Amino acid sequence: MAKTKFTNIDSLSFQGIDEDAELIPLMTPEDEEEINREDLPESLPILPLRNTVLFPGVVIPITAGRDTSIKLINEANNGSKIIGVVSQKDEEVENPSVKDINRIGVVARILRVLKMPDGNTTVIIQGKKRFKISEIVSEEPYLKASIEEVPEARPAKDNEEFSAITESIKELALQIVKGSPNIPSEASFAIKNIESSSFLINFVSSNMNLSVEEKQKLLETNDLKERALATLRYMNVEFQKLELKNDIQSKVQSDMSQQQREYFLHQQMKTIQEELGGVSHEDEIEEMRLRAKEKNWNEDVQTHFEKELSKMQRMNPQVAEYSIQRNYLDLYLDLPWNEFSEDKFDLKRAKKILDRDHYGLDDVKRRIIEYLAVLKLRNDMKSPILCLYGPPGVGKTSLGKSIAEALGREYVRISLGGLRDEAEIRGHRKTYIGAMPGRIIQSLKKAGTSNPVFVLDEIDKLSIGNAGDPSSALLEVLDPEQNSDFHDNFLEMGFDLSKVMFIATSNTLQTIQPALRDRMEIINVTGYTIEEKVEIAKRHLLPKQLEEHGMTKEDIKIGKAELEKIVEGYTRESGVRGLEKQIAKMVRYAAKSIAMEEDYNKKITPEDIVEVLGSPKLERDKYENNEVAGVVTGLAWTHVGGDILFIESILSKGKGNLNITGNLGKVMKESATIAMEYIKANAEQLGIIPSIFDQYNVHIHVPEGATPKDGPSAGITMLTSLVSLFTQKKVKKSIAMTGEITLRGKVLPVGGIKEKILAAKRARIKELILCKENERDVKEIKDEYLKGLKFHYVNEMSEVIDIAITRQKVKNAKKL
Repeated sequence: MAKTKFTNIDSLSFQGIDEDAELIPLMTPEDEEEINREDLPESLPILPLRNTVLFPGVVIPITAGRDTSIKLINEANNGSKIIGVVSQKDEEVENPSVKDINRIGVVARILRVLKMPDGNTTVIIQGKKRFKISEIVSEEPYLKASIEEVPEARPAKDNEEFSAITESIKELALQIVKGSPNIPSEASFAIKNIESSSFLINFVSSNMNLSVEEKQKLLETNDLKERALATLRYMNVEFQKLELKNDIQSKVQSDMSQQQREYFLHQQMKTIQEELGGVSHEDEIEEMRLRAKEKNWNEDVQTHFEKELSKMQRMNPQVAEYSIQRNYLDLYLDLPWNEFSEDKFDLKRAKKILDRDHYGLDDVKRRIIEYLAVLKLRNDMKSPILCLYGPPGVGKTSLGKSIAEALGREYVRISLGGLRDEAEIRGHRKTYIGAMPGRIIQSLKKAGTSNPVFVLDEIDKLSIGNAGDPSSALLEVLDPEQNSDFHDNFLEMGFDLSKVMFIATSNTLQTIQPALRDRMEIINVTGYTIEEKVEIAKRHLLPKQLEEHGMTKEDIKIGKAELEKIVEGYTRESGVRGLEKQIAKMVRYAAKSIAMEEDYNKKITPEDIVEVLGSPKLERDKYENNEVAGVVTGLAWTHVGGDILFIESILSKGKGNLNITGNLGKVMKESATIAMEYIKANAEQLGIIPSIFDQYNVHIHVPEGATPKDGPSAGITMLTSLVSLFTQKKVKKSIAMTGEITLRGKVLPVGGIKEKILAAKRARIKELILCKENERDVKEIKDEYLKGLKFHYVNEMSEVIDIAITRQKVKNAKKL
């Protein structure tokens, strides 16, 4: 053999000795008989081996690094040269004790001790006989134990079965040596010259690719025939693995040959393309390098790009990674690094554009003009993160286009509704198949500038899926303190988003992650009044529908009175989407008449509206109070704006039970219970006979039972309804209320005041009862929205009853 491998007893590494190292001759049958005749000493120093097992007759070199091992070897080499060798149970143990070593080992003779250049001691030992540790004599300075011999059960020399097994072992070992490129060819010479059957078994067992536990199990097998059979089984497994490995290597070699063939063919094809005027691989790289010189990026980006371009230059253009790398570099060249559009600071022009495209929305317009004013003065202000919050159809999304035009910036928009993959925001790592940048980076590439107006539509409808939380990924995008170095997984570099003007839109704030909501400036875009809807229909909706239907303003005319009839009778919303649909029906009616050459009224009349749209679906009478005690009009906030609702209550003979229906939530049910208990506690002050509570059942109902309802706004409405019921005093006409109550009769403030006021105006309600603390919310609303409304601000429930219920004599209550 050209090299002799040394097993390191202190580590898992292997070392080699020089080519001219003296080889230990193979053991002959005479040597084996001599070993068998030798007597074992009563006690021996024990040398633990970390990652190998010594077999009788086998010669192995080992490297000792532990101080105790070196001391043991030196003292034994100067003495009898006989030691006991055992294997460790756990090779990770640095200083093994009695419990860490196997009980059965092999007596070994030290043949040679070598000092290695690295300071370790290498010793060549030969196994003699198996032994068993009887008792540990001492543990310092190294293990020393009394031992006893473990005899082997050997079959007779003329045992044909055993002879056949040993011949099979020899033949299989020769095949393994021949088929394995890692085993030197000299090993087959050594195996052929082994005469002793037991030595052949031990020699093969020692050199097989087995774990220490498996080799120790072979060593502990007393019957030599069983050990031979186990060795043969292991060899068969090893031979099958070797055949499979060689088969795979031959296939891979064949595939490589095929790839080389394809490479040469592609090289020839590339040469032909160059002759025909095509672009070569080198030309493509040179083109990228020239484009990179025109980019206005910083030194870090430039260095990274050059590194990735050099990597692409070393790639074979035919491998799959080449196209990924090319797309990656194309993205770098296409992104607008430090490329900005020039802002237009003509504030009067900006205001005209905003007023032209959107009627109302004064708070939003004022905020945009304020931003432009500050930007004009400083010219380096970070862009704000605005969130337009309000019901559908009020113009939140379309407002982004007007802002972009007013600023003179590019406009991009992405819809976040239903998005549930974090990679849609941050991108995929480019090592994945089909990797691409996130939608933020893709949109900036499309915009061509680093400071567009970027609309994040429906931010409240983000979802959480198995692929992460997109709303959390947006935290970095929408944080002015972090987005100057936004990290996209595909880009692998920070990109500055601080100059981007982000505008998010949302129908509700409840479903937006609190940390994300905290990073945005919330601007409430409320619904429109009837007057505003008429103006929007006249200025925007009708001209838009005429254009879409190929008609002119001379083909159909709808006056303000007719538009108001459509708004009042056929729409019930905060926005104008439903109104646009109804106007579209009227335009289609005229378009059909023109196409069929039929006569029609170009100036739409109320009769035409009824003919085309049908009878009014939302009659005004529905919003008026009933002439029955116990019925009160309340105000509610919904995701699509404000609405009114009725609280109805009725008495029936019974034992004082309280029933609540109308698909109400937990909060509204609690409000009804609190109202009932307050009335019972204050019956005399309210003019109610206490005995009524034990003689009648009370039933509270909120109509439209199919619609779920919940919230803290109906407390005073329920209490007023019950007081009206028990006193049989009717509630005033055209009055509505909203607010929560406590058991002490205090009135608490509620939210959504502007939406509720708009709902009241649509319902022709004249008076509103609100908590005194809600007065500040009313003062923030434009006076034109409050025209025709009378407000009552209260702190106590007794004030609500005095205002809402017509004063009558208390004796009327006795009629119950």
